[in-house]
Amino acid sequence: MKNEKVRSNDNVDWRYLSWDAVDEPEATLMRSFGTGSRHTLTGPGLTKPTLWSRRYKSYLDFLGLVANFSTTYAGGSYTSAVDPMANYWRVSNVAILVGVTVYTVAFGLAPMVLAPFSEINVTQLYVGMLLARVLVGIASSTFAVVIVGIVADIHTEERDRYRALSLFTTGAMFGTGFGPLVSAFIVQNTHWRWLFGVLGMFCLVMVAVIIVTFRETRDSVILSWKAQALNRRQEGLDSDSAEQGTAVKRESTQIRWKVEADEERQSIVQVIGISVQRPMHLLLTEPVVFWFSCWGAFAWSIMYAMLIVVPYTFQTVYGFDFQTSSAVFAAMCVATLLMALISRHHDRLAEFFVAREKLDSPEGMLYPVAVEAVLLPIGLFWYGWGTQTSAHWIVPTLGLGCATMGMFSVYLAVFAYLATAYKEYASSANAAQSMFRMLLGGAFPLFAQAMVQRLGFGGAFSLLGGIGVVLTFVPWVLIWFGPRIRARSKIAYNDKS
Repeated sequence: MKNEKVRSNDNVDWRYLSWDAVDEPEATLMRSFGTGSRHTLTGPGLTKPTLWSRRYKSYLDFLGLVANFSTTYAGGSYTSAVDPMANYWRVSNVAILVGVTVYTVAFGLAPMVLAPFSEINVTQLYVGMLLARVLVGIASSTFAVVIVGIVADIHTEERDRYRALSLFTTGAMFGTGFGPLVSAFIVQNTHWRWLFGVLGMFCLVMVAVIIVTFRETRDSVILSWKAQALNRRQEGLDSDSAEQGTAVKRESTQIRWKVEADEERQSIVQVIGISVQRPMHLLLTEPVVFWFSCWGAFAWSIMYAMLIVVPYTFQTVYGFDFQTSSAVFAAMCVATLLMALISRHHDRLAEFFVAREKLDSPEGMLYPVAVEAVLLPIGLFWYGWGTQTSAHWIVPTLGLGCATMGMFSVYLAVFAYLATAYKEYASSANAAQSMFRMLLGGAFPLFAQAMVQRLGFGGAFSLLGGIGVVLTFVPWVLIWFGPRIRARSKIAYNDKS
């Protein structure tokens, strides 16, 4: 969009400022006042985010990884303190595990529903702990929502966005495994309260770094700052010319700039209304969003179930103590790092399946993750039938690593495909799948151990593995029929549009 003359009022010409012609106001001022003026453009980060240096973009991507790590660490580390907290509040382990559920529910609903919380002094009560978990879930959801938007703001190439989302996935998966791994040592060797103290100190440092080093990434906001800076400069030049008695052409000295997006900005009430309605609408009316949400929710549920099942497995079958059984989560961390390295080369792997010019299509990058996602049901069968006293403990550990590699692929595929297929509605599509994923994931820890006790390891994980096999066909359906499905949608990206 080019600069347009909007209206004239009191000898002031208001014009729209856009990135397409952002240098025009500078040229106008230079012609009128010359280059020696003491008035310069001021303001933090007035450059378009997509033009920032690759180094700073990479730094923001890494910062997103750390932030996402902290949110999943907060979810995973909590399970390490179930027994001592149950003893402290004299409630059952299942009641303590509700803390996982309320965390994930708050995490899933907070991006769509923001409600005020009163300050209640209930820190010595069990309900106070649950309220604290709700607040942590709400705060954690902020990172998940904002990071995806930042990736879209600073990266123009689909491959760059995909790699940034790969880092986002790495933070989420690594934090989930690293949380119980570290927290078990904290709980067994210190007081369980230090579990939250360590996390709080880490988050304090992280937030301080974000405040000091982070910039605004939304280009419409930066453009608005640019317009304000130009207007301040123009007013200063007008003042100088008046003091010096300089005659200046009216059309040069009376130009002011504004941004069209500022006039289209909606009220907070309207934004909240849309943020609640649109994700639910997409979840219920868009088959792609619904089935990808089911696929992602299943993988996330398995991951949260493993937080309970893994310590139970190695304590009951192999006689490990609590600390040693939690060390098995290192397999999740190693598998995540391995998949992070592999996903950096997904664009090259995709070229084996699809022509280079089609890699930027929503389905182009699905091929590698569709193949790798098979590792999830394989890992579940492996873990379930490998958990036997006659088998070495490394057998189910490797099964856990295999399943984690599959979960990584599912998580990455869901975020990347929805972001590419729904373009301007990507945030709403991902909010829908995040809500479904977190709600279902938070429920699994409540019955995971009971399911294993009732069905046995082989039976329970065969059931889950069977569901995983069925859902593994979801990406392949989109690979084969994705363009046709998107063409029928009114809001999905259409290749012909």
